[in-house]
Amino acid sequence: MGVTGGPDPGLYNPDLAPVPASRRTWGLYNYASLWVAMSVCIPTYMLASGLIAGGMSWRQAIGTILLGNLIVLIPMLLNAHAGTKYGIPFPVFVRASFGVRGANIPAVLRALVACGWFGIQTWIGGRAIYSMLTILWPQAAAFDGGVWLCFFAFWALNMLVIWRGIDTIRFLEGIGAPFMLAVGVLLLWWITAKAGGFGPVLSAPSKFQTGSEFLRFFVPSLTAMVGFWATVALNIPDFTRYATSQRAQILGQALGLPAAMTLYSFIGVAVTSASVVLFGEAIWDPVALLGRFNQPVVALVALVALLIATLNTNVAANVVSPSNDFSNLSPRRISFRTGGLITGVIGILMMPWKLLSDYSAYIFGWLVGYSALLGPIAGVMITDYFLVRRRELDVGDLYRRGGVYEYANGINYRAVAALAAGVGVALLGLVAPPLRWVYDYAWFVGFLVAGTLYRGLMQRSAARASVAQMGGEQC
Repeated sequence: MGVTGGPDPGLYNPDLAPVPASRRTWGLYNYASLWVAMSVCIPTYMLASGLIAGGMSWRQAIGTILLGNLIVLIPMLLNAHAGTKYGIPFPVFVRASFGVRGANIPAVLRALVACGWFGIQTWIGGRAIYSMLTILWPQAAAFDGGVWLCFFAFWALNMLVIWRGIDTIRFLEGIGAPFMLAVGVLLLWWITAKAGGFGPVLSAPSKFQTGSEFLRFFVPSLTAMVGFWATVALNIPDFTRYATSQRAQILGQALGLPAAMTLYSFIGVAVTSASVVLFGEAIWDPVALLGRFNQPVVALVALVALLIATLNTNVAANVVSPSNDFSNLSPRRISFRTGGLITGVIGILMMPWKLLSDYSAYIFGWLVGYSALLGPIAGVMITDYFLVRRRELDVGDLYRRGGVYEYANGINYRAVAALAAGVGVALLGLVAPPLRWVYDYAWFVGFLVAGTLYRGLMQRSAARASVAQMGGEQC
């Protein structure tokens, strides 16, 4: 489906254009493998291991992860529909609800979160390189700046992949997951053997003595699980615009996401539980745990595989969306490649080493915190597409000024107001301790507040327009 009537150069470039039918070649397998490739990664492992470090039993941790991923799958599939039907990416799709200029607000918020994730993955990869270096050359451990040099070397490698474009990303998607699965299985085999098998590893009880203690940890943890993929739940049209059919993307995602996340999370849960048995503490960072291997060759192979998988996940999950989002700011000046370079620079500025300082900062600070920004955006987008527009979009007007998505000088202030209200309410718990539970449910609260308010404002606007039209006809 193409653009007719001449797109506005300020709203259009080839990277943002609707994907023609001839290029929609991604089938069920592509989407299932995409989710396996993106799920089988170090942040998934650390998400699961963080729950164990926080006191959950292995059953509680796996149940929390499975439930969170089943929940986030719902907005994922809802937002994916427009990408498949119209072939448009996220920053173009969001113009329908926020306006052709107002779309930059949610696009930039989403892009900034992706930049943070890009920095986190790059920091993990840099530390993996440093660990390999110290295995090959132990004297390198005495060099204070070694980990920083490795971090920037891995950053440069990511930039090279981005520069080569989307085809390289798709190639990496197919080879990254097997490597990361191999690392996980290797860690699981090694540490459970050391700990005396699965019996001792999975026998550790929950540290929570009462139901209320458990709920205080469970609720924000569940929000963090949803927040983990709340980013891709927004920009999933960037991928489903290439789908051969709705069935292919729906089944591919439904089969790939919950299964891959839960299975790989089990490895993180089991390995971290075993680290408690062996070392008397929960080592939630797999890079640090690999450093305790007493077989240098095995550790080296595992770190190489970890590095390849991290590169794959980083580029596929954390570059495609922000590159398009930054391109949307000025399509004539910012291409996909330039947007990717911007992502890399901002990723460094967000200081990922602080976001990974401990499991609490990662889960309850980073994941829950940014979910307060993304939940309201999802609420507005889904409400607009399914309840306000009934899944009907004018693709041509998404790329031109003065059309149905012009609103007030290109901005739908109703969507902006709903977004602000959703974010404000979700973050209220940070400044009002008695309302801390509101922050713990940040994504859910933001989604419901923004979606409900947006529908009310749009219905009121439609009613006013109808009254005004009737008045004009009477005159």
